Order: sequence, then structure tokens, then C-alpha cells
Amino acid sequence: MAKFDDLSRSLTAFEQDSTLVVVIELGVSSWSVGGLIPGVERQPVKKIEADEYAVLRQLEEWREAAGHPIKRICVAMEAGRDGFWLARWLRARDIEAYVIHPTSIPVPREHRRAKTDRLDVGLLLRAFLGWLRGERKHCSMVRIATREEEDGKRPLRERETLVGDRSRLINRMKSLLAQHRVRGFKVTLKKASAQLKRLVTAEGLPLPPDILAALERAMAHLALVKAQIAEIDAERLRRLKEAPEEGLHPMIRIVAKVKGVGLMTAELLVREVLSRPLRDRRAIARYVGVTGSPDESGKRRREQGLAKAGNGRVRHALIELAWRFLKHQPDSALAQWFRARTQDGRGPTRKVMVVALARKLLIALWELATTGKLPEGVRLLGRPAVA
Repeated sequence: MAKFDDLSRSLTAFEQDSTLVVVIELGVSSWSVGGLIPGVERQPVKKIEADEYAVLRQLEEWREAAGHPIKRICVAMEAGRDGFWLARWLRARDIEAYVIHPTSIPVPREHRRAKTDRLDVGLLLRAFLGWLRGERKHCSMVRIATREEEDGKRPLRERETLVGDRSRLINRMKSLLAQHRVRGFKVTLKKASAQLKRLVTAEGLPLPPDILAALERAMAHLALVKAQIAEIDAERLRRLKEAPEEGLHPMIRIVAKVKGVGLMTAELLVREVLSRPLRDRRAIARYVGVTGSPDESGKRRREQGLAKAGNGRVRHALIELAWRFLKHQPDSALAQWFRARTQDGRGPTRKVMVVALARKLLIALWELATTGKLPEGVRLLGRPAVA
């Protein structure tokens, strides 16, 4: 029986005599298109310009080359910069388009193997044919996100980049000051720029002019970054207040009501994983990459650690949330489960078990967001998550 949202194989019967199968190797300036044409023994590979209408012209040319009616056209490409929009564009023109997960395609394991666009097209075509026939383990497809889903993730990802820039700027300014034995000066103060000229080095002299100019430029850049972060946060709150029942906002508000989660973490979890139509608990954990990767051969039994094959952005936030959850929800069943297994107090034990806690917490939040089931012992905020 086929499972919900099973992207590991096709659920449609494959009729090779009336199906045109095409794969596209996407590049920056050109695309390599390979096809399996019914009735034509040769499998052509053409290099075309990086243009969606060139793909349509090539599909029409191969449709005519078949010499008999083509009932179905299937096109696949690897996930990448051009993957999703092109798949949506083709689907809007009644062409079956799929996006292949790049790491799901098996490749030869020779130390030095030939790699060209033509060979890559051949690998993609063989994997795609196996998937169309309904055979597992050939490749896996990526769920094609809508324009709205992609756009909804953008503010969070931009904010993550800006937070990294903020940390980088602060660390650089501290390093510049440390070169002249200036320590303890808070570069994040509102009046820090005005106080720079009053700083003195270990020799009792003012800061050199070039160092001072570099610090002033860095502080101006830091002020801009902090203003942009505040703008993104304010826009998030405004949208939630103005349209609390629109789109994913109800799910975000439910998850944010859990004490210790926070509004930004709730939105990250909902938009990146909780709103996806994944089939069960195991799929949820595997998508985030908090499952194990055993290495078993003969008598050898060892664990290689986290698979890390899923969404790294969610995985990092989830492990941070697990530590925060222990502080804010000490009476919950999940926190008691964690303490019962870390009674020895050893650091390595806690580090391993917090990943297991993160996995259980993710599943509990998924059930809360989709079915409304509150985890045992979990406390909610007494006030709305968005006032």
C-alpha cells in the first residue's frame, strides 16, 4: 500500500511506448537535455541555451521524432538554483515535471571517474527511469515548493544571515581593539562610536587613525545590520497581528504558545518542517537529520552519529530548543525522560541524549501543530504568543 507523500517511487503506471522521458542537467549559461524517445533507439543528448522556451522547442522536436502519438511527457532535473521555478513553469503547461534530490542518485565509486555533462545526463536518465517504473532506491524526488512557500521562508533565512554578519562584525571590532590592549569596551553600546576617540592604547596613546576609521566603518555597518534585523522582526509581528488566521499563522501561534519555544523558533519550525505533508514520525525525524547512521558489517557494530542528511537549519535550532526546553519545562514528561537517562551527570551522556530529546520534541510539536495534541506536562503561556 502506497504511503502518503511517498516521493521515493512513482505511483503511476509507466507505458514506455507512449511516454517521452527527458532529463535536464542545469548549468549557468547552458543546459544539457537528454531524452528517451519511444520508437527511437538512440538516446539523444542536446546542449541548449539556458532558456525555458528552448526546452519546450526541444520537447516538441522529440515528440515529432517519435512518429506516433505521445500521451505523456515526463521531465526531471536536479534540485538547485533553477530547479523549482522551472518545474513550476513546466507544470503550468501540462508537462509532468519532477525535481530529483541530488544525493539520492548513486554514482560510481572509482577514485578517479570521468565526469561530464553527457555522463551526468545518463545517470539522471537511468535513475529517473527506475523511479518512473515504481522501483525504490533509484532516486528520490523533492517536493516542489510553491512561490508562496519559498517567499515565506525568505525573511527567516535573511535574518539568519544578518545575525551571522552581526556576530562577525562584533568579533572583528573586538580583535582590532585587542591588538592595542583595549579590552572591556562594549562595541554594541549606542554611544560607542562617540567614545572611540577617547580610548587609549597600552602605551597611553590614542588609537591609530586607520584603526579608528576601520572601527567607525564597522560600527556604521553594524548599525545598519541591526536596523535590518529589527525591520524583519517588526514585519513578522505586523503580519501575525493583522492576519492571525491567514496561511500558516494559526499553526505558528499554536507552537509559539509553548513556554520556551519563542515566536521566531516557532515560525522557523512551522515553515521549514511542520507544515510539510510528511507521512509519519520517522519521516519527520529523517527530514531534519536527527536520526542515527549505524555501521554494521559482520561482527562490527558501531554508530557513526547523526545522519545530518536533512535540514541543517532546523536541526541546529532544534538542538538549541531542546536545551531551552529543559529549563522552561522542567515538569514535562520529556524533561523527566531526559533526566532519568542522564543521572550520571556526564557531559557526553547529556550531549547524546539531548539529540534524542530534540527528536522527541520535534515529533511532539508536529502532533501539536497538526492535531492539537498537547505533550504531557507541557505548560502554555498565559498570554497570547502575539499580543
